[in-house]
Amino acid sequence: MNDVMRLQMTGISKSYPGCKANDNISLDIGHGEIHALLGENGAGKSTLMKILYGVVKPDQGVIFWNGDKVEISEPANARALGIGMVFQHFSLFETLTVKENIELALGKQAGNTNTLAQRIREISAKYEMPLDPERRIATLSTGERQRVEIVRCLLLDIQLLILDEPTSVLTPQEVEALFKTLKKLSHEGCSILFISHKLHEVAEICSGATILRSGKVSGHCNPKQQTPDAMARMMVGDGVEISHQTRRAHSEQAYLTVKHLNKMSASSFDVALKDISLTVNKGEILGIAGVAGNGQEALLKALSGEAPDKTQQSIFIEQTCINAMSPVQRRRLGVAFVPEERLGRGAVPEMDLCQNALLTSFDFGLVTKGILQWQKIQQLTNKIIQKYRVKTPNAQTHAVSLSGGNLQKFIIGREVEQQPKLLLMSHPTWGVDIGAQVAIHQAILDLRDQGCAVLVISEDLDELYKISDRLCAICDGQLSPILPTDDLALPQLGRWMAGDFIEENQQEQAA
Repeated sequence: MNDVMRLQMTGISKSYPGCKANDNISLDIGHGEIHALLGENGAGKSTLMKILYGVVKPDQGVIFWNGDKVEISEPANARALGIGMVFQHFSLFETLTVKENIELALGKQAGNTNTLAQRIREISAKYEMPLDPERRIATLSTGERQRVEIVRCLLLDIQLLILDEPTSVLTPQEVEALFKTLKKLSHEGCSILFISHKLHEVAEICSGATILRSGKVSGHCNPKQQTPDAMARMMVGDGVEISHQTRRAHSEQAYLTVKHLNKMSASSFDVALKDISLTVNKGEILGIAGVAGNGQEALLKALSGEAPDKTQQSIFIEQTCINAMSPVQRRRLGVAFVPEERLGRGAVPEMDLCQNALLTSFDFGLVTKGILQWQKIQQLTNKIIQKYRVKTPNAQTHAVSLSGGNLQKFIIGREVEQQPKLLLMSHPTWGVDIGAQVAIHQAILDLRDQGCAVLVISEDLDELYKISDRLCAICDGQLSPILPTDDLALPQLGRWMAGDFIEENQQEQAA
């Protein structure tokens, strides 16, 4: 047994103007250990990982690697030591092949170009992550793209693999396959740093955890010996509610009805919608699961009015066909929309919060005979900030200055305060910490209980099972059957996300 730790980060501090991102943080990881790094948004995880990977230089502190003091000035240094990192958002070029992407990322560290394809095949086969080096990235699923990133690291005789939210975009069966690979790496002596907000997964795979809060270490634990609630409490402190009981709602009064919606793909990278039919009832939440890039964006654009279509009569609000209506016309029927992209679609970066509140709320007494009622706009903005606990200096702060989680709370608050009859949401808590997740979920449930029909598209299956009354999946532009959430087992949903229902649908249509 090697008594020397694989990695020791001691007294790491890093400050930015007005913010101490890391404050005297220490992190130890043993040989072959799968170690979790936990913390809410803004806790300092990203800064610490950038320091370890050589992207950022610390103000204070030292790093020991296999017992030796080292300075990591750039990612190439980190890779040369045997440190690899798979980021949450993959950095792959879709028009290039697997081999070309890996060669481009590693440069000279990729070794002999002539043998690279064979080495990719051998490494991917050894760890049961099959990859064809000649396939273009655009043709790969999300899980296969993640394999490319991991294999890229494994080509370098890796000793520490850093994974940032690795399961957030995977199907349950892909998560199972990933964990199998990680356990094999661990048994071979490779250390793994696992960054995640899915605490049940942390408990399953990790033997140690370091928890950060407000830039400092707030605790250490063995996740296998702690409840998820106990770990969450170390992350957010005692002043934040971290759990609530969800009760299902049942309604048969249809508000949104979609009948045989079809839409051609706009480009080679888009997914066509194929015979989509669904109903969202008043006072219920319908959840749609799916791996990114399977038609979710096209469906939301069709429903929100971003892509109106005068050639079809397939989308109805009660008895009114809305296919040809603009977003404003649909909003005046009671439709509200929270898009996946916060900056640019959900909010205008250079506008302040008052102006962003006005963007979708102007019909609610904020404009009189063409004149903006700034006092009412200010009142609404402050109400959203206070009610949804948006951390911001004031209502005049530009949207781009807010953290992702706080901007998301503001956008959701702006839409919910309009008391819509139909709320369309994409990834409502993407990248949002536990405390904010609870607040957002409660706002959605409260709106449902007031009779609103809610459609939620998300890749977070925990979230969908928590808030959805009925649940389905989308794959390759087709929708699975829809079942009450409590009747749909996770493995079955995972199969649906992988398209297991498509052949069944085609047989039904043929009959």
